[in-house]
Amino acid sequence: MAKGKVSKTVGSLGEYLREQRTSAQLSLRQLAEQAGVSNPYLSQIERGLRKPSAEVLQQLAKALRISAEQLYLRAGIVSPDDGVGGSVELAILGDTALTERQKQSLLDVYQSFLAINEPPTDS
Repeated sequence: MAKGKVSKTVGSLGEYLREQRTSAQLSLRQLAEQAGVSNPYLSQIERGLRKPSAEVLQQLAKALRISAEQLYLRAGIVSPDDGVGGSVELAILGDTALTERQKQSLLDVYQSFLAINEPPTDS
């Protein structure tokens, strides 16, 4: 795997998280502690080197007092076309009976179905 940024989506997520953290007047260390993640891991997310799980995004949103859905959108977990509140992804992410691994597996399968059913583009 190539070193560097994970993806543009994750990079913009990191920038957004940094903006939210500085707006909340929190240091990297303070936010990491409040969200229950390590300081180096949060730093890697902010720099676009790591893609956080939905669970970590939820913890960060809670610590920053912002919408978890906004972070899911920025991370590319939820598509803006899905509409907030009615999407399959949000239902999966909000299901407390599922483990984080089960949620991620369901999201992966759902995304693969969407990709298969996507109409071909004329290029």
